[in-house]
Amino acid sequence: QVQLVESGGGLVQAGGSLTLSCAASGRFFSNYMMAWFRQVPGKAREWTAAISWSGGRTSYADSVKGRFTISRDNAKNTVTLQMNSLKPEDTAVYYCAARYRSESFPPKSYDYWGQGTQVTVSS
Repeated sequence: QVQLVESGGGLVQAGGSLTLSCAASGRFFSNYMMAWFRQVPGKAREWTAAISWSGGRTSYADSVKGRFTISRDNAKNTVTLQMNSLKPEDTAVYYCAARYRSESFPPKSYDYWGQGTQVTVSS
């Protein structure tokens, strides 16, 4: 079992940057594919980015491609989302998610979720 705790959210002006971190507890972190999702009140949760077990493969939603970068450190059990050139429409609660040994990339479903961290981008 994995527990996920996000941090790094906050308020930033449009054009600015934020770095979100997700700390995972539990064993065999390197066996999990990791992803970031985001959700705005009243809307469905939106997949944002995913990273493979080793970090060698990444995938991004079109809305964040070229601005966001997902990375992981398996020695520290962490996954990071570097967000640059932020826009007001990036405002959301951001969630970290983990999927154990998916055969597809990015995974179609996830096993564990964090509690979320709020990101607010002002115009």
